Amino acid sequence: MSSSSCSRTMGILVCMILVLCSIVSVNGQLSTTFYAKTCPRALSIVKAAVKQAVAKEKRMGASLLRLHFHDCFVNGCDGSILLDDTSNFTGEKGAGPNANSARGFEVIDNIKTQLESACSGVVSCADILTIAARDSVVELGGRTWAVTLGRRDSRTASQSGANSNIPGPGSSHSNLITAFQTQGLSPRDLIALSGAHTIGQVRCQFFRTRIYNETTIDKAFAASMQANCPLNGGDNNLSQLDSVTPNTFDNAYFKSLRSQKGLLHSDQELFNGGSADAQVTTYSNNANAFFTDFAAAMVNMANIMPLTGSNGEIRKNCRKLN
Repeated sequence: MSSSSCSRTMGILVCMILVLCSIVSVNGQLSTTFYAKTCPRALSIVKAAVKQAVAKEKRMGASLLRLHFHDCFVNGCDGSILLDDTSNFTGEKGAGPNANSARGFEVIDNIKTQLESACSGVVSCADILTIAARDSVVELGGRTWAVTLGRRDSRTASQSGANSNIPGPGSSHSNLITAFQTQGLSPRDLIALSGAHTIGQVRCQFFRTRIYNETTIDKAFAASMQANCPLNGGDNNLSQLDSVTPNTFDNAYFKSLRSQKGLLHSDQELFNGGSADAQVTTYSNNANAFFTDFAAAMVNMANIMPLTGSNGEIRKNCRKLN
């Protein structure tokens, strides 16, 4: 090899090493002990507030989990979903996937107020969402996992990003895979995270077409859902995503898919003679396998494009910039 070729090769290697080091450095700033010294009560404050909120309304657990998901899928886990509209940008709360459905903002406000009292300007809103999502799952019977912390909050939001990045209830399996892969998440992550639909509710308008027009649905199940979701009207009527154990975080969702009782089109797409069938079957038979993969997928999702170091800010009020 000529000296010039060797020099070019070494240059490429050095660049690759520098890039890898920068990635490790950024991710390395997230830590399970990030607030151990600066706000030692942070985790316990969030846990107590989530426990109180879920005890008051079981549905809130699903709402807080969904907030984290919808936050992370728009420019990363940066707390942008919590921002109200300003003269400089239109927030994400009014986007199609969030309008009249994203909820739990008052719970986050309450947590932030308590954290500001305990350690002002330390704990980010993005991290509050991350911790609250985990604690919500635990409160409803799911397994815990370690959350890495140290995210900072964005100074802007993107309604267009929310409209384009968050997959809808009518998505096909291939479209779901694409949406998740765009965020750096695998098809395995997609199926595991979809298991979050073992809790929560959905409005009639998002599953009406499925229960009246689709053939990949159990007829008796469809008829039972039609009672609360008429062909005309009742758009905002709510039904449980998991009608078997609606307030328990378990693997019943996957059992329902195998019986063609997925309420959303996007749910049943995961068990429809395709590549996801085997994983759905595994989860339906083995709750521990689901819990393990769900926790791993949540960690992966929480690591989507975090703001760290001097990027972003630590908001004092999650609804507005400092």
